[in-house]
Amino acid sequence: MRVLSPAYLLVALCVTHAAVVPQNVNIRNDRPIIGVLAQELKNPEPKRNSYIAASYVKTLEAAGARVIPVMVNRPEEEYHQLFKSINGILFPGGGANLMTSGYAKAAGVFYKLALEANSQGDYFPVWGTCLGFEQLLVITSGENLLCRTNTSGVSLPLEFTQDVTESRLFKEFPPELMTSLATENITVNFHKWSISMENFTKSEELKKFYKILSTNTDGNIEFISTMEAYDYPVYGTQWHPEKNAFEWSQTYYPHTPSAIKTTFYMADFFVNEAKKSLHSFASEEEAQKHLIYNHNPEFSGAIGSSFLQKYYFD
Repeated sequence: MRVLSPAYLLVALCVTHAAVVPQNVNIRNDRPIIGVLAQELKNPEPKRNSYIAASYVKTLEAAGARVIPVMVNRPEEEYHQLFKSINGILFPGGGANLMTSGYAKAAGVFYKLALEANSQGDYFPVWGTCLGFEQLLVITSGENLLCRTNTSGVSLPLEFTQDVTESRLFKEFPPELMTSLATENITVNFHKWSISMENFTKSEELKKFYKILSTNTDGNIEFISTMEAYDYPVYGTQWHPEKNAFEWSQTYYPHTPSAIKTTFYMADFFVNEAKKSLHSFASEEEAQKHLIYNHNPEFSGAIGSSFLQKYYFD
């Protein structure tokens, strides 16, 4: 696969834009509500069975969305009803089992509903970060093709592919930020598993469904780091856009101006995707019952957590 040099990338982005025709082209929902999927705690306690890292919530709110927590291990009918009420869903990073966890099962339900809806002209975006990225790959391929990589604590520049110049995800990014992404260590990798280029290209399901926008390497294995679906608003990053602006527990988390801009350009893109969805709750009062505002984040950084704050749920 051809990887673009930063100089070529800068020129290409100035002259190339992907032609994407949004659904409901004349209507925009400026009050989007995005679901963030919770996941089980490894060591649950009374009234603390699952959590969401607050950095994901902050990232979406900073771009103009409201957030609701999507609880795990709930009846499928509850997820169907919730799907009709929200405007997108984010599968966050963490450590859940990709095949058997409540996280995996809920993600599978929303993924299926999203593809069905989008196929019928009902726009609904899906985003996966790190674990969520891996979950998308498992759901799409129907198997776990991940391999171990030495990437559990490092920030890297992205190695963009030639397809990035025609991507939906990066088309509004300023050329100077794209150059920074290609040359500076501003994408946080905090994962032990990756989808290698070798395993990706062996899967007909993955090749047909996802366009590879960037890759990286741990020195031995080339792996996919950013992707988007060809025909659906489904996006994934193996790296963590939210950590640049909102997490501080590790010295390798970048907080440079270009790193912070990366957080907000990624968030702005996904929130604008959610604004194309016209799903809604029956009333504002009903929406307020579900919003994350009904829960309080707790400081968790002092106990060795990779997240400074978490929301905990029963």
